Amino acid sequence: MTDCRQKTLETAVNTGNDAIVQVKENQKMLFNDCLNISATRRSLEIYDEPLNKSRNRIEQRTIHVFDSPAIGDKDKWQLVKAVIKVERKREIFDTKSKCWKRSDEISFYIATVSLSAKEFSGAIRSHWGIENSNHYVRDVSMGEDKARIRVNPHIFSMLRSFALNIMRINDKKNNQLELFNNCMNLSNVLNYVGIN
Repeated sequence: MTDCRQKTLETAVNTGNDAIVQVKENQKMLFNDCLNISATRRSLEIYDEPLNKSRNRIEQRTIHVFDSPAIGDKDKWQLVKAVIKVERKREIFDTKSKCWKRSDEISFYIATVSLSAKEFSGAIRSHWGIENSNHYVRDVSMGEDKARIRVNPHIFSMLRSFALNIMRINDKKNNQLELFNNCMNLSNVLNYVGIN
């Protein structure tokens, strides 16, 4: 049986691209292989990102790169050139309890390309920028994950993308409020740049 991460790597390489794919804990064998590599091998390179402070959050990330990984099933994972370990240390200020709460997290990624730890850091952060500015907005503001559309769901997905892009072109920052205002007054929608 072909793993979806394996298909992703194959598709990327076959189209002349590279891929960096997160390995989740529910992918037990692959996750354990990554865990063993990080525990038994020396990092090829380590990069400590500058301390990131924003509002009520302080985050420090350290990226470890392991080259030529010995992942369990060599035939299945032959396209993997690097394993990346990302350690995140966060302190989040809880406004209710008025104290800082610490959380530590380790994530693993596999890649079809060998890059420096700093380059992997930038690529992984860019991915989360897309996740936060697109997928999260579509899910929270537009209720995409709650939708129970079973017939041609791709049409509604395209409509959500269209609406989100129109709001972005018109510099609308609060999508939920803008959707509410549009429901209350249809002429608001007709005044957007890009509609006429």
